[in-house]
Amino acid sequence: MKRQTVRFTINGEARELAVYPNDLLLNVLRDQESLTGTKYGCGIGECGACTVQVDGAPTLSCLKLAVSVDGCKVVTIEGLAKGNQLDPVQEAFLDNSAVQCGFCTPGMVMMGRALLDEKPRPTEQEVRDHMRGSLCRCTGYASIVRAIMVAGEKAELS
Repeated sequence: MKRQTVRFTINGEARELAVYPNDLLLNVLRDQESLTGTKYGCGIGECGACTVQVDGAPTLSCLKLAVSVDGCKVVTIEGLAKGNQLDPVQEAFLDNSAVQCGFCTPGMVMMGRALLDEKPRPTEQEVRDHMRGSLCRCTGYASIVRAIMVAGEKAELS
């Protein structure tokens, strides 16, 4: 198979990469770009651990071909913070004990950020509905839901 050139922006930086037509975005991010915050969980789009944003929409990178992001803007968990300043969702996850083993956390944060971008003050039920596709085996979800709601409240106050 012949590699193809893909041009896209990742975490604010223009990139040009040579990828195979069947390379998954997840693998390109982790293996070629060393952005290991995005996790490989299930590989079939069931767990959400690999969630990134593509053109502002939460996307399961384990199901997305890298060639399909040509011309797109991709944001990973590493791209949410602004310098040393964590994103409000990242801060809320820490402040509300929404992190245990941490494996699902990047995907959860990315999904929570996408929800708050769309709806800054979601109800608890809206958070729960939005997070349905993100699986965690450690926390029981209450702290995750609370963290997302707190991040929304803090953003509204600023």
